[in-house]
Formats: sequence, structure tokens, C-alpha cells
Amino acid sequence: MDDFWFAILVGFVAQLIDGSLGMAYGLSASSLLLTIGIPPAVASATVHAAEVFASGASALSHHHFGNIDKDLFKKLALSGVIGAIIGACIISYLPGDSIKPFIACYLLLMGVVVIIKAFKPLVSPEAARHVAPLGFCGALLDTIGGGGWGPIVASTLMAQGNDARKTVGTVNASEFVVTVAATITFFGTLGFTQMYLVFGLAIGGVIAAPIGAYVCKRAPIKPLMALVGALIVLLSLNTLRAILF
Repeated sequence: MDDFWFAILVGFVAQLIDGSLGMAYGLSASSLLLTIGIPPAVASATVHAAEVFASGASALSHHHFGNIDKDLFKKLALSGVIGAIIGACIISYLPGDSIKPFIACYLLLMGVVVIIKAFKPLVSPEAARHVAPLGFCGALLDTIGGGGWGPIVASTLMAQGNDARKTVGTVNASEFVVTVAATITFFGTLGFTQMYLVFGLAIGGVIAAPIGAYVCKRAPIKPLMALVGALIVLLSLNTLRAILF
């Protein structure tokens, strides 16, 4: 029962961050699940199953606030679904203990990326480039690592100079489609044995979704990015410490 309430808290905080920044739901939630001993494939499956509800609520909230670019959404969703299915198949058949250090290193790297993006000035605005490959790679690494869609996709699009509010809203909305594809694939390969964690994460995420969408419209993004990146780095280092020592 304690893990259930912990999952609600994790889901709330992760979705609040993700809805505000367009990133870090999977990274935050997966990092926390790994610290309590959940295997990487199960952690990714659990997070993605819960994220169906959280990202769906987030997509509706961003649509309400007018934060979605429909053309960009279509391109990201289509390529992302393909990447998610392939990524879920790959991690489902890899031994959990052997890949856990690599997943922790990947999450650590993504945390550093988020921090760097927080201090990097945006370039002059221009049309989004290489959207299909970006969506494919983002979804592939997201399902293998348990997170990364936002840091890879949202941060790259914002670094190109695209509007931050539209980018965050569109990445969150397309994440719903990508997450559904990953969850269906995980269900077919792994089944689900941690449903209490799925429900806990989902409840917390749904509660936080409209708050995150509102924050996206109002709050400064860069300081929050730096804090989120630092949190992911610390969690990943703690996971590596537990593995190595």
C-alpha cells in the first residue's frame, strides 16, 4: 500500500513536470521506480501504461489552452508509433539485470541534456526540421530507456527555435499516441504484473495534467528545466551507486 501512495506522488510530480516542460515524465518516473528495485523492462512498461491516462489528460488540457500545432502533431505521432513498437520489442527480450546499468547511464545522460538545454539560448525561430526521424528516435529510446521522448523531441524542437508553448503542447499530445503503441506492445510481450503501480502513477498524472498545461502557459520554463535535469541526474547516480557498490 505504501508503494501505491508513493506511485501516486511520483505520477503527480512527473506529470506536473512533463505538462509544464514537454519532457521528463518517463525519466522522472522510471528513475524513481528503478531506485526501488523494479526491473528496467517492467519499469518502462509500467510507466508507459500509466502514461496512457496521464498523457491523454495532458493532451486534452493542452488542446483546451490552444497549445497544439496539428501538422507537427501528425508527423511526430506517425513516426513515434513505429519507434515505440520497435523499442518495446527490443527491451522486452533483454535481460533486466544486465541492462540496468546501461539504462541508468542513459537516464543520467538525458538529465545532463536537460540541464544543458536549460542554459542554452534558443536560436532564431524557423520551421521544425527532421521531424519524422526525430519522432522515431525519440520514441525508440523512450521505450528502451523508460523515458526520453520529451528531452529528445521537445528540447530539439525548441533548440531549433520553435515556439516553446506550441512545442510543449504538441509533444505532450503526440506522446499519448506513442504511449498507447508502446503499451499495447508491452502487453503483448510482457503482460502487466505491477497494476497497483500503474493505477497509482495514472491517478497522480491525471490530477496533475491540467495544472501542468496551465503552468506551461504561464511559468518560466528554463529554471524548471534545470531543476528537473538535476533531479534526474541525482536519481540516476543513486541507481548506479546501488548497482556498483
